[in-house]
Amino acid sequence: MSAIRVRWSAAFCLALALTVLAICFPAEAAGRPDALAPPKLGRGINVLGYDGIWEGGRNAPFRLDNLTAIRRAGFSHVRINFFGFKFMNAENVLDDVVLSRLDAVIEEVLARNLIPVLDEHDTHVCQRDISECTDKLKSFWTQIAARYAGKYPALVFEVLNEPGGQMTSAAWNTLLNECLGIIRATNPRRTVIASVLNVDEMPVDDLVLPSDDRNLIVTFHYYAPIRFTHQGAPWSPTFSRIGPLDWGTQEDEQKARADFEKIRAWSEREKRPIYLGEFGVYEAAPAQARARYLSFVARSAERLGWAWAYWQFDHDFAAFDSARQAWKPDILRALIPTGR
Repeated sequence: MSAIRVRWSAAFCLALALTVLAICFPAEAAGRPDALAPPKLGRGINVLGYDGIWEGGRNAPFRLDNLTAIRRAGFSHVRINFFGFKFMNAENVLDDVVLSRLDAVIEEVLARNLIPVLDEHDTHVCQRDISECTDKLKSFWTQIAARYAGKYPALVFEVLNEPGGQMTSAAWNTLLNECLGIIRATNPRRTVIASVLNVDEMPVDDLVLPSDDRNLIVTFHYYAPIRFTHQGAPWSPTFSRIGPLDWGTQEDEQKARADFEKIRAWSEREKRPIYLGEFGVYEAAPAQARARYLSFVARSAERLGWAWAYWQFDHDFAAFDSARQAWKPDILRALIPTGR
């Protein structure tokens, strides 16, 4: 009996020790540093993409206390659209003054109990020149990952906004995985968002991710049909002449459901969470059609268990009137119905 008791006690102690290790160091105990599950981002909104806060406050309608209004309205995260390439020197080194401003924004977001998503937003460069994009994007994440290693654990990285243009799925997979390797070298437990190639076909089946990295969220953007969502947009010679167009027929809804079903089926098969990082309708659309579209897309994403972020807080597509410092009630109500 005494020998059995000794063996049982040793086994119990070993099991207890392993349990303590698993509780205190869950990812390491699982045998890989990225075993944490991604956080629930919930409802979000895009901010600061074209704001002068990065240049020191010139032409800067966004006020940091607007983050309080965002939180009170029912949003749980903000997607910070950061044009990092703009603030690099000839050697692709980021301006430390601008990085200090980014630190301050992240801290203000966290202080409002919001999750910050840092999105590298230089779509125009990366869709046009893959070589230039590759050098700059890898340099960007080398510096950002080192800067935030062990800091701001709730901060989420998004590798690149809307890869596409001249970039094929194969080229994007190569660059994406190189950037993930750079990030994981210093941020093994950081949640990272990776995009599907931003083309009409939404080729999610072509996306290649590290199979052992489960702390990833896959994102796509949705503006279909673009003739409706961009009608009247003055920057486009085509869309500026279109409208007014309606949306909301049974056929309209069926098309959106079919697009979302493609993403849902892949997500379920690959066991990857989905983030609808952008959707919106330009202001020139008929108000009721705009609200119907936004409500349909947001509720559809929520039923599928996806996080989402509206495009955008201010400037164009705006949900908030910066001059009046007030939400546009029809847009906010479509995004977050009263009582939800």
